[in-house]
Order: sequence, then structure tokens, then C-alpha cells
Amino acid sequence: MEQVENGFFFYLQRIATSLVLGLLFGGGFFFLFFSFFPSPREKAVAAQRDAAKSQYEILNQRLNRMQLVLADMEQRDDNLYRVIFQADPIPMSARIGAVQPPSYYDSIANYTNSRLVADITKRVDIIENAIYTQAKSYNELIDLTKDQNIRMECLPAIQPILNKDLTHVASGYGKRIDPVYHTVRFHHGMDFTAHIGTDVYATGNATVEFSGWRQGYGNCIILNHGYNYKTLYAHLSKSLVRPGKKVRRGDVIARVGNTGKSTGPHLHYEVHYKDHPVDPRNFYFQDLSPEQYDRMVQLSNNFGNLLD
Repeated sequence: MEQVENGFFFYLQRIATSLVLGLLFGGGFFFLFFSFFPSPREKAVAAQRDAAKSQYEILNQRLNRMQLVLADMEQRDDNLYRVIFQADPIPMSARIGAVQPPSYYDSIANYTNSRLVADITKRVDIIENAIYTQAKSYNELIDLTKDQNIRMECLPAIQPILNKDLTHVASGYGKRIDPVYHTVRFHHGMDFTAHIGTDVYATGNATVEFSGWRQGYGNCIILNHGYNYKTLYAHLSKSLVRPGKKVRRGDVIARVGNTGKSTGPHLHYEVHYKDHPVDPRNFYFQDLSPEQYDRMVQLSNNFGNLLD
């Protein structure tokens, strides 16, 4: 058998084939390795992502606890503290505040861990504004506390005439029969029977807002006590004060009379809060014991003895 000698191209072909097969096997191994076994950089990125997610969960739990505490503070603020001081509750819109526009949070979403960052940023903005609003509310309540002594001196808190035995109550606040027209109408104050010339007292510290004649009320006085309270004294025979005068609780400001739409000598007395009439019998707490107050309630419910 004749031996065939392999030429240069034969060896070159074999070398090329070996290189190609080597590259194919190497590429396949490289692909499989990096497909199933992450690189050190990928491991580091994954670890950072997991750490960020864990940190987000921790922050989310803390935010939830903060919101629960804040909600309790807001509820006590509206339903307890502000009720005590008769202050208007803070509107929910003020508590939530004006968060950033949606485009602001959309721009944050382009960052790393975008949705987590955007969500937590929005929640932090809302809670930050709510805490700021609540802090302002407590500062306001502190000022109200400091002002409480002055406020209590101004609040209408006694009967407008001497009436310790409660024998002078003619009729109270509510629906009554008009003594002139004999129809049912709403009586916005309390009527106290008394002789003409009986002293009429300011029921709290105030400034005289009006003193003169008013249709239906005859000679009357309106005192502005501040803190959204006013009192009205009607059917007077004589006024002893002028507009602008400062008076204190217990000062004699007028005399009982029978002027205006009145069927007999008496004092018609009203209490207004935020320019709306309220039941005066709730404002005699410096005058009456609990037993006397119960008696006052019974007398003020009298339906028939309306005098104006």
C-alpha cells in the first residue's frame, strides 16, 4: 500500500476545524456557565437589590406605625381637645396637604428600585405634611390653654338678673305660642319676669356692641364677648352703657322694662355663638347647682308664658 503524504492545507484544515470546535464548545460552556451561575457583579447587584427591598419593607412597617399613631393624634385633636376649647376641627384637605404633582413621582420612578423609591417618597411627603399640620394644631391649642382664663371670664356664665330661687323664669328657648299673634313660632332666648327698674347684669366680660332701639326688641343692648359669643338684652326701660364701653361680668348695664313687642315687664335674654342663637340655659354654670339646673330646665320648657 502506498503511503499518502498530507500536505500543508490538510494540516491547516485540521487546525482550523479544531479551533472552530474549540470556540463552539468554549462559547457554549461560557453561555451555560453565565446563564446558570451569576457573575460576581450580578451577585453584588442582586445582594444590593435584596438589601434595598428588605430596608423598604422595614421602612414601610415603620411608616404604617407612624400613620396609626398620627391617626390617633388627629382623632383626639378633633374629637377631644378642639371640642373642649370649642375650636373648629382641621379639614382633612389641610392634613393631607398638597403633595407633589404626579410628574414628580413619575420622574423618581426612573431611578434605581424606582417604584419602591417613588411609593415611599410619596408616603413620606404625606406624613411629613400631616405631622407639620398636627404640630401647628397643638401650638394653637397651647395658645388656647394660655388664653383659657381670659376666655372663661368672657364666656356668658350667669343669669342676667338676680334669680337664685328661679321664680323669675317665664319661658325658655324653643317653639312657643306667640302672645300677640297666637301662632307657634321659635323663641330664640329666655324670658325673665321682673319689676320695671330691676337691675340687668352683664353675664360675662365684653364690649358693648349696640345700645338703642331695635324693632320688636324695644330698647336693647348687645354685648360682644369675643370668642364668637354675643348676648342680647331686650325690652329694657333704660340702658346704662354706650357702644364701645368695656363691661365685666356682674356689672349693671340696664334696667328691666316693657318696651317693644312685650306683653308685660320682663327681660328677654339671648346668647349667640357665631351669630346663631343657642339655648341660654346652657350658660348658667357659675350660677346654678346641678339640682337648680334641672329645675331651670323644667321651667324653661314652659310652653305658655311667652311674654314677647
